[in-house]
Amino acid sequence: MSLKKYLTSKVFIAQSIAALGIVGALSFAFFSWITFATRHGEEIPVPDLTKLSVEQAEEKLDALNLDYKILDTVDFRPDIPKLGVVEQDPRPGSKVKEGRKIYLKLNSSTYTMVKVPELIEKTYRQAVPTLEAIGLKEGTITYKPYIGKDMVLEMLQNGKKLKAGDKVLKASKIDLVLGDGKQSFEETQVDSTAVDSIQPEP
Repeated sequence: MSLKKYLTSKVFIAQSIAALGIVGALSFAFFSWITFATRHGEEIPVPDLTKLSVEQAEEKLDALNLDYKILDTVDFRPDIPKLGVVEQDPRPGSKVKEGRKIYLKLNSSTYTMVKVPELIEKTYRQAVPTLEAIGLKEGTITYKPYIGKDMVLEMLQNGKKLKAGDKVLKASKIDLVLGDGKQSFEETQVDSTAVDSIQPEP
């Protein structure tokens, strides 16, 4: 039988159909197995772990067959419990598969220490943003006679004088003593001259 006749024979056509059927069946079985093995479509929504302790977060993740890893601690936040979860990745509501690791950042147990900046002879408008930039807060403002209006003359905390470089807890309030601007330049000169003119008694 010639090749041409064989390719057009019923035997060849039947064998071809059988072979295609076998390939199709094997392909279906393979992709069904892949779908099962990878749990395609069986994704778990990540729970919100914010403000939970590590123990609470671990318990919640274990119930969903999820794992976790602590990355770091962040600056203390008063609205979050000490060592509570502040950030997580993936975010709450994200869909993940079983066994996925959730990365956590925890709240510090207390505020960090920061150095008091140099504010003496700076204006009030300069001082407040400088304090806020390093996490400190404006406290009580008082005034005393001085030629420079709103010029910082002293920095205090709980009545104690501070100097640049002193360390205080972040988020502390720093009280400022400012010049009232009511003492004129002429008054300053007169006061200085009056002091110099006083002669000791013989």
